[in-house]
Amino acid sequence: MQNSFLKDRYVNPYTDFGFKKLFGTEINKDLLISFINSLLHGKEVVKDLTYLNTEHLGTGEADRKAVFDVYCENENGEKILVEMQRGEQQFFKDRSLYYATFPIREQGQKGEWNYRLKAVYVIGILNFKFDKVHDNYYHHEVQLLDVETKEVFYDKLTFIYLEMPKFNKSEDELNGMFEKWLFVLRNLSRLMERPKALQERIFTRLFETAEIAKFTKVEYDAYEESLKVYRDWKNTIDTAELKGEKKGFKKGHKEGLEKGEKIGIEKGEKRKAIEMALEMKADNEPIAKIMKYTKLTEEEINQLCESGVRREL
Repeated sequence: MQNSFLKDRYVNPYTDFGFKKLFGTEINKDLLISFINSLLHGKEVVKDLTYLNTEHLGTGEADRKAVFDVYCENENGEKILVEMQRGEQQFFKDRSLYYATFPIREQGQKGEWNYRLKAVYVIGILNFKFDKVHDNYYHHEVQLLDVETKEVFYDKLTFIYLEMPKFNKSEDELNGMFEKWLFVLRNLSRLMERPKALQERIFTRLFETAEIAKFTKVEYDAYEESLKVYRDWKNTIDTAELKGEKKGFKKGHKEGLEKGEKIGIEKGEKRKAIEMALEMKADNEPIAKIMKYTKLTEEEINQLCESGVRREL
């Protein structure tokens, strides 16, 4: 199954196939459980998961292109939606909130119901930066908050966002399972062997699952196609960004020239006004008349005449 197109040892988790291979199958749900528990830092321990139907979420590549969901439920009935987002969207936060409403509304019951809900978690693994202010802040945990008291108003709806491009720790800097998982997601497709820092049993399982050489023919073909889609998409995004940078440079250059030209014109006009004021003053013209023709203030004319030189104020 060797192909010159595929030279990586491990699967790319940012592809549809790779993400589902690692986190979206019943046989590998222990990987997803470990990853989720590392995010929650022990606040909510997930012991088991049941995969739920994602069709109503529109998870197909043709439907939402860059987003691939895993929708599941833990042993307490709490809903967890995990999504890999490859690229920034204009209304990213709106879309994220919109999809969070599905696992909320699904809990509605016919007949008498007291509206008690199970918790909902939305986990976004983002291959882009949406917070352009805090460069080192890559782990966002968002809940409804009272703006006056700063206390959590509702703790059953939690959004967790991971800005992967901001995570740049090396293997030697990793501290705890959370950072180890982020390191794996950030670097998996670039690794040629399992890092020494990742000795936990769960990572043994992950690297065995992610090794491309162990794929069946069907899996290999599916991954190759998924990788083509990912690379085509990435090339499109990179091209658009490059064009945007060039367009921004041209626009900035043009605006700079126009601004410089305007400043030059204003300075030239001011210089002419000064020269006219000096000549009119030498002819003993009244201040009011000089002000009328030069548009200079009385103070400027007096200062100019006191200096006794022809210079710009």
